Amino acid sequence: MPKSVRLNKSTKIILNYVLGGGLFIWLTIALYRQIQHQPDLPAAWATMQASLVEKGIYLLVLVVALMFVNWGLEARKWQLLVQPLEEVSFGKAFGAILSGVTLSVNTPNRIGEYGGRILYLKNRNKLKAIAATIVGSYSQLIVTVVFGLAGLVFYINNYELGGDGTRFAPHVKEKLLLGILPFICVLIVILYFRLEIIVSLFEKIPWLRKAKVFIQIIARYSPKELEKLLLLSALRYLVFSAQYLILLYALGVSFVWWHGFFMINVIYLVMAMLPTIAIAEIGIRGKVSIHFLGLLSSNAAGILAGTVAIWLINLVLPAIIGCILLLGVKIFKDK
Repeated sequence: MPKSVRLNKSTKIILNYVLGGGLFIWLTIALYRQIQHQPDLPAAWATMQASLVEKGIYLLVLVVALMFVNWGLEARKWQLLVQPLEEVSFGKAFGAILSGVTLSVNTPNRIGEYGGRILYLKNRNKLKAIAATIVGSYSQLIVTVVFGLAGLVFYINNYELGGDGTRFAPHVKEKLLLGILPFICVLIVILYFRLEIIVSLFEKIPWLRKAKVFIQIIARYSPKELEKLLLLSALRYLVFSAQYLILLYALGVSFVWWHGFFMINVIYLVMAMLPTIAIAEIGIRGKVSIHFLGLLSSNAAGILAGTVAIWLINLVLPAIIGCILLLGVKIFKDK
């Protein structure tokens, strides 16, 4: 083997250890500092300790178990999405998802998750996999919008707005909102099943033509495959909604469960529209949750505690696991 090749391989090994270790240290410190600076954590933690002792630890264990189901469904989606590029085992896909969560926590709207996932693929497939991952995010967005629209209709027609004591009736602004959202919903569903339109746009715009080779994969998925992705996205949505409802029940927040489900739909829709950094969004999520769920229950402490708990279980815990998994990932792969 030529000396230059040996040096190149040695350099890659060194870079993998240095960058991998450095990434692990940086992410660990970032996670710790962000958690320490969350103002609502102490109060939420005290509420969780008091309520969970009474309700039992079994519900908490159930919610943690559902976390693995939640991200397992996302892993299955990603496994199907990258299948046209290369075969990826479910275990490898699950590791990629958790690593993506780790890299997403300090990036706006969690865009870092794309970088975390593609680390597990061959070099030649990395950029194409980003386009494939966007298709998966798109399917999840459709589900969020559809359920969110149902929740919004329930909210507008059943609850007061602004706490002025008068029953809220849909005025012009609200009617426009309820008219526009179904239109947007239908439009994004049509576009989802006609992804080749996006590829054609890349062909028509000169400065995007060079990138066409990396996004062509999105036109390869058949309607049946896209339907399967939507089904997995819907199942995942129901799982993390169930987690939230179970935690709220365990923390003594009482309401009719399907009322809570509709309000949670609105919360997820609002959070999907807000540009946030995942690790720092707990303050915003807490305010939004108290605003909507507070219409169903006066237990603001329990609502905040449930919001913090679901954030810790569905985001921080997977991020910690993914941080450890990243230590074994080769950032620079051999040719």
